[in-house]
Amino acid sequence: MKTKALTKKITKLEARLVEQNEHLAELKRRQPPEVVRDYFLAGPEGKVRLSELFRGKKDLIVIHNMGRQCRYCTMWADGFNGLLPHLADRAGFAVVSPDPVAVQQKFALRRGWKFPFYSGRGSTFSKDMGFLPRPGEPWPGVSTFRRRGRTIWRVARAGFGPFDPFCATWPLFALLDGGVGAWSPKLRYLR
Repeated sequence: MKTKALTKKITKLEARLVEQNEHLAELKRRQPPEVVRDYFLAGPEGKVRLSELFRGKKDLIVIHNMGRQCRYCTMWADGFNGLLPHLADRAGFAVVSPDPVAVQQKFALRRGWKFPFYSGRGSTFSKDMGFLPRPGEPWPGVSTFRRRGRTIWRVARAGFGPFDPFCATWPLFALLDGGVGAWSPKLRYLR
């Protein structure tokens, strides 16, 4: 295939993918929102309600993280840490994992994370949101919420995985000569 024809094909496919991703997000937002209760989670200052995570905003983004043992979730969290000022300008933002608060705080400090981190341990929040299908087996993803008065609605949800739209690593590596190859994230890299 000649270069111009290939470039035209790539440009057309990229435009279709953007359109499809926008359409998918729109469909997720169009699903009937579900009322959720004001769950209690554990934080560094003790128990905190889901409603408090909005931090004065109408919207809330909650990342369902699998915990410190997951190198994939750690990579996503590293990325969200860099995006935090942008995210927090538009909505409340928090990360929830099954790890105990003390373990989370130590891990977050070591990684330099600045976002609010809460433990879902002892709460049915992650299970009720569909990110703990079996005890001890959390799944990664995101839930978005809207607050109207005292009522909290879950607006949308999405799972995390390689090549999802929430982590730039795989699409960037895919553009390298060898593509992603056998690469996978690590908790620590040699310098």
